[in-house]
Amino acid sequence: MLSALEGAVRDSVRSRIRQRRSIGEIFKSVFDYAFSIFALVFLIPAITVICVLLLVQDGWPLIYRHKRIGRDGREFDCLKFRTMRRDADRALQEFLASNETARREWEMNRKLRSDPRVHPIGRLLRMTSLDEIPQFLNVLRGEMSIVGPRPVVEEELARYGDRAHCYLLLTPGITGLWQVSGRNDTSYDDRIELDARYYATRSMSLDLWIIFRTVRVLLLDRNGC
Repeated sequence: MLSALEGAVRDSVRSRIRQRRSIGEIFKSVFDYAFSIFALVFLIPAITVICVLLLVQDGWPLIYRHKRIGRDGREFDCLKFRTMRRDADRALQEFLASNETARREWEMNRKLRSDPRVHPIGRLLRMTSLDEIPQFLNVLRGEMSIVGPRPVVEEELARYGDRAHCYLLLTPGITGLWQVSGRNDTSYDDRIELDARYYATRSMSLDLWIIFRTVRVLLLDRNGC
């Protein structure tokens, strides 16, 4: 009898947790949609200027689409303003072939502090994170969230090991713990740890803190974003 009672209590607790999580996810989705619409409307002047500058700098296309892995392993096109030269792939391979330090940096983090593929306007957009404005469209399409793990490409998932679920069970975000934790000074392993921490402690209050922290980092501290 006691065992049956304990089982019923456990089932009741699990049901309440699932219900709370479901309500929390619905609220998060509503927040994401409202925030994205407001952001896109507010940023119309900036978007217009960026489009004109990109056309003058390197022509069409203005938007770069890159395949990323989303929630439950679904693939989607992650959108950004195009910040790279047309011959970006060739420029990267030539640069890595002649620069051993850069090659190790690329293999470790899949990023370069001094990326030869990026054109001048693109460098400015990256410094200010304005290249990520089109990702608000990803949010409206249900492919991304305002806050979540950084979207990864398929081959990166292998580096998550037994923590891959911490990524796959969440919707990738425009910002997240990594972006506000000195991302330029963190290793890929640190990034995975931050994704796992977000998975374990996620809440609307944490999301709001990350958003406010992101704004502060963008305005005052370029080491974070």
